[in-house]
Amino acid sequence: MSDGEMAPEVTIKVRANGPLKVTGPVRLVDQEGRVLKVDGDDMVLCRCGRSADKPFCDGSHRGAGFDGTCGRRPADG
Repeated sequence: MSDGEMAPEVTIKVRANGPLKVTGPVRLVDQEGRVLKVDGDDMVLCRCGRSADKPFCDGSHRGAGFDGTCGRRPADG
């Protein structure tokens, strides 16, 4: 990256009672230090612990009573 060039932005969105949606160029590394293959610059990460494809969301939170309410106040509020 040259001087004055900004790094690409990464956004992590907390979805209501669902996964974390990560948008942007990130490298995802497992507990063993291996880089996980991610197609493109978007991924959804499991928060409920029920996914058979951890750390990715497979939709298992639906209908399972998962409450992913975010209790923090927004930074701008």
